[in-house]
Amino acid sequence: MSTTTSSEQRKDPELGSPVSAAPSSSKRLLSIDALRGFDMLLIAGGGTFLFLLEGKTGIGAIDWMANQLTHPAWNGFTFYDFIFPLFLFIAGVSLTFSLNKGKAMGLPNSTLYRKTFIRMLILILLGIVYKNSPIPFFEPSQIRLGSVLGRIGLATFVATLFYLNMDFYKRLASGLAILLLYYAALYLIPVPGYGAGDLSFEGNLVGWFDRTFLPGRLLQGTYDELGILTQIPSLCLTLFGTLAGEILGKAWLDKRKGQYLAIAGVAGIALGLLWSLHFPINKHLWTSSFILLTTGMAFLFLLMFYWIIDVWHIRKWAFFFQVIGLNSLTIYFAYSFIDFGYTSKKLFSGLYAPLPEDWYPVFQAFGAFLLVWVFLYLLYRLKIFVKV
Repeated sequence: MSTTTSSEQRKDPELGSPVSAAPSSSKRLLSIDALRGFDMLLIAGGGTFLFLLEGKTGIGAIDWMANQLTHPAWNGFTFYDFIFPLFLFIAGVSLTFSLNKGKAMGLPNSTLYRKTFIRMLILILLGIVYKNSPIPFFEPSQIRLGSVLGRIGLATFVATLFYLNMDFYKRLASGLAILLLYYAALYLIPVPGYGAGDLSFEGNLVGWFDRTFLPGRLLQGTYDELGILTQIPSLCLTLFGTLAGEILGKAWLDKRKGQYLAIAGVAGIALGLLWSLHFPINKHLWTSSFILLTTGMAFLFLLMFYWIIDVWHIRKWAFFFQVIGLNSLTIYFAYSFIDFGYTSKKLFSGLYAPLPEDWYPVFQAFGAFLLVWVFLYLLYRLKIFVKV
């Protein structure tokens, strides 16, 4: 993990390879940082105050938004299900620029493999720390190995192998093939006591595989959605992200980039919905239909951010998200290890004391979010960016 300042060479955000540009002068697309910031805001809990608004305003639209910030119990889909897949997709988009930069610097593939492999190991370790703090060192059976950061690291490493050895169409075909094989496995491989094709919480192949082969604590006791088998379809999001990154990186496609991103987005959503007629959309199982649906949505969100920010150059609004996107790892850990809610209550509770008591958690969460953003803004002004 590295911390860069204005007096140092800035590290490449994905690989850690040295480049001389600061964030303000980098050739990296601002839209990617802004989209990452938007996504990271919700991953880290920045939307908590919106969720807490449910039932308090009497406004149906706000209640609907609040309901979209929860996960379905099993099958189904809400916007909150899209947040982590979007980050995996963005990781693939950014990866193409990082690897291309490394190749332009003359780095051999072996060096790029090594850098992404080391990054993967660091993210896996950080993920274990994040999910288990305080770590039960003397009770290893209570340590959860599956994590968001570990999944990002592994998916990025595998996507690196694919990107450096396959062209655009081979990566597309490989991703679709992986989703088909995962679909076949869940329907054809029998689970002891349940048989084949059981997609219930108790009888699915993913849960049985985790119970049998994944040591430590499982999130749901007998199942972990960040376990072993779900890693296979989820890495396709990063793999498909490299396709989007390649589209954005082709100068000769400038006039048609939006068209290609739009086609990919619509196709992904349509195929995901069609597949869901037999293979339900389910984030807990990371079903193939779920992967295609969220991939399609990710293409369209990338298109929206890219077109507004980098084509139309309407950029002022993006600064809010850019500050977060440039320190995504910082905000992820800050929300977990720093009690911004306590500080928010100490600083702001006097302002909302006259309001009904059931509104206190809303304003406390909003104040915590403001404090986090100010903290990240100060790091931005000081040109301190924590990267792996």
